[in-house]
Amino acid sequence: MANILYLVHRLPYPPNKGDKVRSFHLLKHLAAQHRVFLGTFVDDEEDWQYLDKLRGLCAEVHASALKPRLAKLKSLRGLLSGEALSLPFYRDAGLAAWITRLVATQKIDAVIVFSSPMAQYVEGVEGLRQLPMLVDFVDVDSAKWRDYGRAHAWPLSWLYGREGRELLAFERRSAERAACSFFVTDKEVQLFRDLTPGLQAAVEPLCNGVDAEFFSPRTDCVSPFAAGQIPLVFTGAMDYWPNADAVIWFVDQVLPRLREQWPTLHFHIVGRSPTAAVQALAGEAVSVTGTVPDVRPYLQHAAAVVAPLRLARGIQNKILEAMAMGRPVVAAGSCVQAIAATEGQELLAAVEAEDYVRQLDGLLQDAAQAARIGAAGRARVLASYSWAAHLSGIDRHLASLLPQPEQVAA
Repeated sequence: MANILYLVHRLPYPPNKGDKVRSFHLLKHLAAQHRVFLGTFVDDEEDWQYLDKLRGLCAEVHASALKPRLAKLKSLRGLLSGEALSLPFYRDAGLAAWITRLVATQKIDAVIVFSSPMAQYVEGVEGLRQLPMLVDFVDVDSAKWRDYGRAHAWPLSWLYGREGRELLAFERRSAERAACSFFVTDKEVQLFRDLTPGLQAAVEPLCNGVDAEFFSPRTDCVSPFAAGQIPLVFTGAMDYWPNADAVIWFVDQVLPRLREQWPTLHFHIVGRSPTAAVQALAGEAVSVTGTVPDVRPYLQHAAAVVAPLRLARGIQNKILEAMAMGRPVVAAGSCVQAIAATEGQELLAAVEAEDYVRQLDGLLQDAAQAARIGAAGRARVLASYSWAAHLSGIDRHLASLLPQPEQVAA
């Protein structure tokens, strides 16, 4: 058993959005074998209530408050310092002081960083630079900002483009410092290598999983939908721009055409913190729920689940969760490509509005086919997306980094 410092950019509980699902399951995996010291941020006031849950898993927890609006103002310091804005956004004197005290009073054996901006603490806190470090980048965040730049007009195009360039430089520096870095798919690994020519550091995929026992088909949950509706469902954090962009586009480009054939079709946008633009979609054919206590009834009783993400890469937990619930899923082609599933049999892909209309119309016309795709999707999750199987990939790296017990003489 070793002492692991685990630095996460957002409180890894509850596991109700993509990054928190991954960071929580990684925490559980580590805590089963080691003493974990968790340093993190709370960016949602409702999440303070979950600290005791995490203290039960960890040797010690430090959580600093992160006020998103104030943090955005702080991040502008990066324009003066020449660094990525993401770094001052997550820079906190209280967290740095806690880490400094921890290193002085505990024998920390290794550091695991979740999300690239948290690696700045390893650079900045005396005593950490000499420790072995593993970094879970998850996705190539710098590429995300680059994509945002291409999707926006000036001046945001310039600002996002700059963030992409500066963050990539920091990501490369962090990867060079780390014993190994991880991304969610082989495709993300290759993208990072393409963007960092000449990089000699170890970079590997560490795939997402899903709790298929929790997200399993259920017959005992009450439908949240009105009688007579044909419910389509999208799940996700609705203050995340790619999610908001996806549902706005779907309501504008796809839903009206589907309702010509299926007038009782109703689109349910299920997820926390919907933006004003997302809330404005609510009406006769669209519901915006905000936070719900349990997303599973919405998935269980959906005629189909959609994930029309136009600016997203990597494995989307929302897709795996819907597949685990046995629901037929129609998702963006880029998201389908990231999942080891047979397109057309276990998961359906779409790119243009016409594709979504055709795929969803086919599911609604043929309930037996929809059920077969849902069942095949769950079988794929059970076969290929166990958290335990994927996260064990980090164990061999820790084993090589951590001090080994002294051999007892015979």
